[in-house]
Amino acid sequence: MTAGTRTDAPSATTGRAGAVVHVPLGTRAYDVHVGGGLLARSGELIAPLLDRPRVAVISDETVAALHLETLRAGLASHGIEMVALALPPGEATKSWPQFTRATEWLLEQKIERRDMVVALGGGVIGDLAGFAAAVLRRGVRFVQIPTSLLAQVDSSVGGKTGINAPQGKNLIGAFHQPALVLADTDVLDTLPRRDFLAGYGEVVKYGLLGDADFFDWLVAHGPGLLDPGAEADRIEAVRRSVAMKAEIVVRDETEQGDRALLNLGHTFCHALEAATGYSDRLLHGEGVAIGCALAFELSARLGLCAQEEPGRVRAHLREMGMKTDLADIPGPLPDARGLLGLMGQDKKVVQGKLRFILARGIGEAFVTGDVPDKAVLEVLDDALSMR
Repeated sequence: MTAGTRTDAPSATTGRAGAVVHVPLGTRAYDVHVGGGLLARSGELIAPLLDRPRVAVISDETVAALHLETLRAGLASHGIEMVALALPPGEATKSWPQFTRATEWLLEQKIERRDMVVALGGGVIGDLAGFAAAVLRRGVRFVQIPTSLLAQVDSSVGGKTGINAPQGKNLIGAFHQPALVLADTDVLDTLPRRDFLAGYGEVVKYGLLGDADFFDWLVAHGPGLLDPGAEADRIEAVRRSVAMKAEIVVRDETEQGDRALLNLGHTFCHALEAATGYSDRLLHGEGVAIGCALAFELSARLGLCAQEEPGRVRAHLREMGMKTDLADIPGPLPDARGLLGLMGQDKKVVQGKLRFILARGIGEAFVTGDVPDKAVLEVLDDALSMR
């Protein structure tokens, strides 16, 4: 170890098989593997973590039809038995009924405290299965195998788990770190274009909040990520996103300060998701992209960043073919005061006061609770007037 090297800082290694980002959280440290063919290698990578050669997999019906047998074969290659439950796809699954179904199924499978739960799916499955693992027998270990771009770069890393409530998104949950994350970039080829782009909303967020060089890299390479042949660039985009998230999580695991930066765009996004009923009218990553554009617009109007910055954000999102404005959301929306009211259920509310993640420029985000309602209403009114 060279002088000045921090042993508690995230580290990354890259090779022909992809990259590994280490998340150093003491006894709960884990690795995030990024690359192709990881489902086929799942047995090799998971076996060292097991007390007995058996895992319980929670997935959804769409993902299971595409990837469950590949996972089964990968596990079987190292003598690991698999039992599986496939839940309905979609955000509505992140609810008490399906959570109850999942936890009761795990108990029926006689999953013990030293066993392993595997979440095979996007953010919905990762959040729900992780929460089930967190509370089952007061905590069992779990592995995240994220199958969407959004889950690979964001929700699978950092230990946030949970379900939605009628009052808002992710209001019920626990911090429970995974034992391992396998982000197989090959599975991204099976994503519909809309889902891939929704995931990209979380990728670009990382450049906007703390890495202007990464944003510039995305401007140059982002459109090419849609090409299934762009394996090296896809691995790099996921690796850099994961490394940035890991660095922030290590500094602030339970979101007492810096980790709130990861919610850039999310205060607007969660209100828009609630307004659209957590439906296919607006995917989470689409809401993040629109929310980031609105956050930069609000920052510019408050004199925090240059007037050109919101335009740069929107220009890149449009070049990617993404939603950028409230006008891009189909169907009715509440008025500005209605949307502001929905923001009041956000987890970032402190003593009844909203906290926003704003920016002094691309790559320079910060958290503040000092935002006048009037300024937020003006931004929302103007955005709604364009519908």
